[in-house]
Amino acid sequence: MNSHDDELGDKVVRAQVHVWKNILGFINSMSLKCVVDLGIPDVIHNYGQPMPLSNLIASLPIHPSKTLFIHRLMRIMVHSGFFSQQNVTQNELEVKYVLTDASVLLLKNHPLSLIPFMQVSLDPFMTKPWHQLSDWFKSGDLTPFETAHGMSFWDYAGRDRKVNHLFNDAMENDARLISSLMIEKCKGTFTGLESLVDVGGGTGTMAKAIAKSFPKMQCIVLDLPHVVAGLRGTENLKYVGGDMFDAIPPADAILLKWIMHDWSDEECMKILKKCKEAIRKEGKKGKVIIIETVMDDEKKDYDDEFVETQLLFDILMMVFVAGKERNKKEWEKLISSAGFSECKITPVLGLRYLIEIYP
Repeated sequence: MNSHDDELGDKVVRAQVHVWKNILGFINSMSLKCVVDLGIPDVIHNYGQPMPLSNLIASLPIHPSKTLFIHRLMRIMVHSGFFSQQNVTQNELEVKYVLTDASVLLLKNHPLSLIPFMQVSLDPFMTKPWHQLSDWFKSGDLTPFETAHGMSFWDYAGRDRKVNHLFNDAMENDARLISSLMIEKCKGTFTGLESLVDVGGGTGTMAKAIAKSFPKMQCIVLDLPHVVAGLRGTENLKYVGGDMFDAIPPADAILLKWIMHDWSDEECMKILKKCKEAIRKEGKKGKVIIIETVMDDEKKDYDDEFVETQLLFDILMMVFVAGKERNKKEWEKLISSAGFSECKITPVLGLRYLIEIYP
């Protein structure tokens, strides 16, 4: 073989590895789910120091015949950045594991735990639509979720208590992250407001944090009746069951956190117009506060974890709720088309942007 043949062979091998890696990518997700289901992050955390594999195995609720497989599960999780190793020796039982920043977010009692998001994302009812993706492209169905389940995600969640619980837990978890890190960072956004409606606010985690930080502000959580049923408010926080496409209670500000990416441009226009009506009632001229991802089309390094995660979320929205992630130009066009005159887009937290819009 000459050098040209060697180069061609190397390209083929690299291409083959790339294809294999992406075909088998689900193994990483399901291995991570297994690690969390077995409680491995909590076991290592509770040990209080680097934990030898032998001690880890002895602490897990596994059948004796499965003890030989734990090091293989841990090996791929180390490679994926969820654990790090210490005291690496030829005796694998003496290898010690510690948590990384990523696995800290998989502790069951961590206030910012991402376990609820993992549980809802990898539940069988959520993985089934992915098998219908190519069929969906050939059909007239709105989403692959509808192709798989015969109804929209929202209808499914409204009928299935388990799904409703999983989804609300995931959204509550995200709201804890946002409220704990963003409210202080964006305090000026909320300062001076007398009232605020958290549209699609779920169980009220975000609104509770705002109400606590700004006790003179009157806060309302608006969500579907089955979401807010039985929830109790406080002196400056109340729950209202309703539909944002029908009406939004009047207020100085309307908050939309991780709402707009669930919907098409046409539906987002309707939501924004309802928001505009709400902030202009009683002669006031308020604002709409949106917390969402803004796609970065100028960044072409698709190996970058931030960019790849944005792309994954965009397809996630397409598959489950007919929504999308938007870039800056798309946001500006949508906001302008809904009749708003001013918009300020600011990166504030990882993938999240603060979008403030005014009539």
